[in-house]
Amino acid sequence: MAQTTMAGRQRAALAALAALAALGGPRAAQAIPIYARQTGQACAACHTSFPELTPYGRQFKLNGYTFGGGQSKLPPLAMMMVGSFTNTQQNQQGGAAPHFGDNNNFAYDFASVFYGGVLLPHLGMFGQLTYNNIDKSASWDNTDIRYAQAFKIGGYETVFGASLNNNPTVSDVWNSTPAWGYPWLVSGLAPGPAAHTLIEGGLAQQVVGFEPYVYWNRLLYIEAGGYRSLDGRMLDALGANPNPANPINGVAPYWRVALEPTWGPNSLEIGTFGLHAASVPGGIVGFGTDHVTDVGVDAQFEYLAGVNGVTAQADLITESDAFDASEALGLASHKNDHLRSFHAKASYYYDQTYAATLGYFDIHGSGDAALYGANSLSNSPNSNGFIGELDWIPFNHGGPAFWPWLNVKFGLQYTYYLRLNGGTNNYDGAGNNATGANTLYLFAWLAF
Repeated sequence: MAQTTMAGRQRAALAALAALAALGGPRAAQAIPIYARQTGQACAACHTSFPELTPYGRQFKLNGYTFGGGQSKLPPLAMMMVGSFTNTQQNQQGGAAPHFGDNNNFAYDFASVFYGGVLLPHLGMFGQLTYNNIDKSASWDNTDIRYAQAFKIGGYETVFGASLNNNPTVSDVWNSTPAWGYPWLVSGLAPGPAAHTLIEGGLAQQVVGFEPYVYWNRLLYIEAGGYRSLDGRMLDALGANPNPANPINGVAPYWRVALEPTWGPNSLEIGTFGLHAASVPGGIVGFGTDHVTDVGVDAQFEYLAGVNGVTAQADLITESDAFDASEALGLASHKNDHLRSFHAKASYYYDQTYAATLGYFDIHGSGDAALYGANSLSNSPNSNGFIGELDWIPFNHGGPAFWPWLNVKFGLQYTYYLRLNGGTNNYDGAGNNATGANTLYLFAWLAF
């Protein structure tokens, strides 16, 4: 599922934004049994713990989801679903969401249907349709159709490819960028930060993008392209919001560069990514455009040897906002704002079956009453805290005899807030404290 984001930059969207921020939502995942059947490999070949990719998993995706080797004659379809229990330290008066109680909620979070694998020689697909049972909606989800072909150039393996997708960074193969970054699941029934940079899901499933890429010598990766907004009729047909808060004016350029040296069981990735979008706030023409530029730097380390595995990821995104149109419309208090988003996490895996993860997040930036006042008494986007998680993935090396492609992750996750939406005590003017949003989330994540 697409994560909850600060998708709008306008006062009219803030009420809906506050509700969405309270709901949170699960991330989409690319750990689907279709690929295990297609390659004949266990899930652990591609994933330390789904959806985090191993070196083989990254190669599989970069080469267009086209590796073979399996003998299954089943159609290229799979399903995924999540059931959960959520407890927040402070009750949420009026209910965590429509049809849910103030606290201690059991939920069937979502179900997804996937279509994926080889379409034609050198052409493959990852496609997802998701029903969100918390907000009772169904829509297309992260989708990536790509062509790729490998050549030898000067004696070095070189992969040329292109991705057609619907979410900036969904084409990425490292778990240090927003679409596939940690946390991979969050409760849809707990409060959370209201502010996120645009590239952190603010355009997810609202756009279509095309990005050619080259991967040289399993070391250097370069990708560049652009995104356009889909029109309202197309979005409505796909189950997405037909009236996005900030449709793109023209094409929004996107880039990604990464360097990944490997030695023995170790790999290290260091890279940058970014997006520049000119948008029409609320789709209201005649007032010019806003300009949002997101520039990210990221790093990832993996050590996978025998039964022991260690992975770590971090990213820092800096957003520069020029709200020429929004300020004229009264939808932003300042013409120029900025926002920074930092995430880091480290995991230890034993036999790719048991996992322990500790993560940290920090979001901070300019105060703006029009943008953040609905969620923050101090008109601030600032939030930070920790996420700890324990996972058990009993079928990562192969499922039961009756369905060997079955996989499931049982997780216990706890989120602890140091600051939320600009404050520690009474951050929203309604008596809510940051620690009151501390969340215990138990989940069972099933793929079959």
